[in-house]
Order: sequence, then C-alpha cells, then structure tokens
Amino acid sequence: MTERDSLVLNIELTLISIIQGVALYFLVESSRIPIVDRHYAAWPYIASGLVIILLFWSRSIIHGLTVIRWPLEFGHNFLYVALTLVECVAFTQVGNPRNWFALNAVYAALIWLLFIWDLRLIRKRAGEDRSPARQQLYAVVQKDQLRNIRFLMPAALGFTLGATLLIHYFPGFFLERGGHWFPALFQLSAALAYLAHSLRFYERLKPLQDKVIA
Repeated sequence: MTERDSLVLNIELTLISIIQGVALYFLVESSRIPIVDRHYAAWPYIASGLVIILLFWSRSIIHGLTVIRWPLEFGHNFLYVALTLVECVAFTQVGNPRNWFALNAVYAALIWLLFIWDLRLIRKRAGEDRSPARQQLYAVVQKDQLRNIRFLMPAALGFTLGATLLIHYFPGFFLERGGHWFPALFQLSAALAYLAHSLRFYERLKPLQDKVIA
C-alpha cells in the first residue's frame, strides 16, 4: 500500500468512526427516557438502532480494508454522510413505529444505492491489480456485494415499506393493540442475523487479506 493509499484509508476510517459516533449520540438521547422509565414498547427499536450502528460500522470497516485506495471517492463518502443523516433522524423516532419504519425504508434505499455505487469501485480495483491474491479477494467481495444488491437490500426495503403501510392502514391493531411488536422484533432478529453474517464474512476475508499483504 502506498503512502497516498494509507492517507485515503485513514480518512475513510476516521469518517466512519465520527459519523457513527454522532448516530450513537442520537440513539442514546432518544433511549434515556424509554429505558429509565421502562417504556418497553420502544426497547426493540432501541436494540435495532444499536445493531444498525454496529452493522454500518463493521461493514464500512470491512469495505475500507479491502477496496479503499487512492484516489478519494467523494460520492461514496457523501453517501455515508447522507445515510447518517437519515439514521440519526430515525433514531429520534424509537417511540413512533410508523415514522421509524418509514425512515428505515429511506435508509434501506440509500444503503442499496451505496452497495450499487461501491460495486463499481470493487470492479475498478479488480481491474487495476491482476495479482492472483488480489483477484481472489475481490472475487469474494464482489460476490457478497451482488448478494446484497440482488436479494438482501431489496428484501430490507420491501419489509420496511410493508411495515410502514401496514401500520398506516391498520393503526388499531399495530398501534393501539401493540401489533407493531411483530415487525419490530422481526427487524431486530434480521439485523442480528445480518450482523452474524457480516462477522463470518470478515473471517473469510482475513486469510485472503493476509495473502495480499504477504
């Protein structure tokens, strides 16, 4: 890795840490009263918010360590900032299921766009370095990227849009009788499963990354 590559990677990692620190601040501010006063209806959303932060941070770190190089990708970083804006606003709505899922739908759409944007970057890096170790690494990264673009992000967007519409059209069940717990707990379970998948993905990448560095 060249000195300029290291500079860009340091910028990337610093940005990720700062923006997710901001997101955590908003989540903490919105969580204090529901946790202290035992407003249990908000707890699944608070837990989901924490997992969303962990997902954003871990996936961004993995992406940075594998494909981020010189020159700086402004569009990629601008999307990070836009995502954090929506993320922070969503975290202020842990007590409002309809707004929570609506904002999460916007967030899922932006994450989908980010995966599409970064696929171009992955393919660019693969074309720049034809070494067998790099090609093997990029092949695994690209396969995971396509899985997210084709299946996981459309599913996340569809779920959050569906939950938003169901809560809007059937408020009696979802808001007055507590039916919002069903999509809330499903979202939390899905987010935890995706976090586990991301950690396993990182474990697969580590030996490939070692080959690149060796």
